[in-house]
Amino acid sequence: MNGLTTSYLSLGSNLGNRAYHLQKALLEIDKRVGKVLQISPVYESPAWGFEGEDFLNCCIAVQTSHTAEELLGEVLRIESELGRLRSADGNYQSRTLDIDILYFDREIVSEDHIKVPHPQLQKRRFVLKPLADIAPQFYHPVLNKDSRNLLQECRDKTPLEKTGVQLYPNLKSLFASHDFIAIEGNIGAGKTTLATKIAEELNGKLILERFADNPFLPKFYQDQARYAFPLEMSFLADRYQQFIEDTRQLDLFSSFMISDYDIYKSLIFAKVTLGPEEFELYRKLFGFMYKEVRKPRLYIYLYQQTDRLLEQIARRGRDYEQGIPADYLEDIQRGYFAFMKNSPDLNSLIIDVSELDFVSRRADYEIIIDQMVRFTAGK
Repeated sequence: MNGLTTSYLSLGSNLGNRAYHLQKALLEIDKRVGKVLQISPVYESPAWGFEGEDFLNCCIAVQTSHTAEELLGEVLRIESELGRLRSADGNYQSRTLDIDILYFDREIVSEDHIKVPHPQLQKRRFVLKPLADIAPQFYHPVLNKDSRNLLQECRDKTPLEKTGVQLYPNLKSLFASHDFIAIEGNIGAGKTTLATKIAEELNGKLILERFADNPFLPKFYQDQARYAFPLEMSFLADRYQQFIEDTRQLDLFSSFMISDYDIYKSLIFAKVTLGPEEFELYRKLFGFMYKEVRKPRLYIYLYQQTDRLLEQIARRGRDYEQGIPADYLEDIQRGYFAFMKNSPDLNSLIIDVSELDFVSRRADYEIIIDQMVRFTAGK
């Protein structure tokens, strides 16, 4: 097994969702190369050496057991997987992702396919500035000057602007940045399963809706008109109590909270199930409670087609759910969409999972996670 080496890399993107490309590259580096130790601020600058859109650039320090040649192979594969197309003539061009090895500790490597330190790094301000942010006193093993001196002497005066883009070294850190995530969806959409899976894999505190013990729920599906109001009131009281208790603070060993519901669902369901006068009373009571509960910083809505919802409801086999009509599910779905549309401050993402099986297929689960990463990076 190789020893651990600290390598410094430069990352850049000027095509598509630039912040997402940088973030996705970091997640892949964390999985395939080694631990990301440091990340510089992200800078924006004009394309260097050709006409193109502005770049986002950063530098990172990564600890790896790979050799320099192995490291090069991994970063080239990551570039390719994220859509990097290299020109046949070697000329500069726009790219979704560009990763350069700047230093491989203090080693000097000079082969036809790899040269370390990077032979052009001292000429590029968009490389030297973020490098100086994370390694100001790292000495170039050939030029014997540290990053600060190289930056001061650099003749490249291309303007750089520090951005507000925030990058994270791994998936756990990215999810922890949200603090509180709510996974929502219609009956049978898979929200509990997804919330549980994310909590287990990414060190989240799991908050699950306590619905199984509600004595009014089976009665409601048998006689909605009679039991709708006591059902919705009991749900509201229970959700309010749970949110106040469970979202007050993190567990000692958890880095974020994730719930399989948001308390606003109470009003969405009540609007569908209650008559006008009952709903007006309910809405007043709900308003008092809603002001006091914690709001999610990321709201995920799992969209499922109605026929698929009915299939999954049938499959999980709860007797009292088997008679749920399709139009009831569609009314609930419309209620959720109206809530998201009319809540401009809600950080909401709709994910269509109609064709996904994130329970049985790992690739489908990773598609959902990637959509969440892409959405976060776009902020």
